[in-house]
Amino acid sequence: MKQFMIVLAVVLIGGTLASAEIGDDGLHKASWMRETFKDLSEDLADANTEGKRFMVIIEQRGCIYCRKMHETVFSVPKVADYIEDNFFVLQINMFGNVEVTDFDGISLPEKDMVRRWGSLFTPTILFFPVTVSGDRSAAQAAVATMPGAFGLHTTYNMLTWIVQFGYDGDESFQKYHARKFAERG
Repeated sequence: MKQFMIVLAVVLIGGTLASAEIGDDGLHKASWMRETFKDLSEDLADANTEGKRFMVIIEQRGCIYCRKMHETVFSVPKVADYIEDNFFVLQINMFGNVEVTDFDGISLPEKDMVRRWGSLFTPTILFFPVTVSGDRSAAQAAVATMPGAFGLHTTYNMLTWIVQFGYDGDESFQKYHARKFAERG
């Protein structure tokens, strides 16, 4: 109900939630996504240089859940601004052919790398620590994974938990999310 009221308020004020732009590859595009050579070690280094956290989002053409995330979560200014300010985001096409170089130096086309990581759903978001040793794959190095489409508050809380290094503390994401949800009242 609260989400409906937020959307209604936005529409009544005259704003609209932005629809997601689609790229030539059929994937949703956001202004906070980076075009890189898809070398994860280099991208992590660039994220650190910018003082941002590194995240990889795996999507596929025609994914209704990806569309849902882009149209109802990522397009909300609070979320989009938080991602822009705090994350270096690399998009991977679940069935793409662009070469990706993993942290451990193995290079494969996107579709093979996604299979190597064991990712089955789109969208899937992988979040990484500030440093990753060169003997680990992205799947092994990720400090958290969001497999599938989640709502506004769950996604936002995951983003803040990552930025605050919550995974290094005693409060699991589930407890953090429940606490944040209760604080909203």
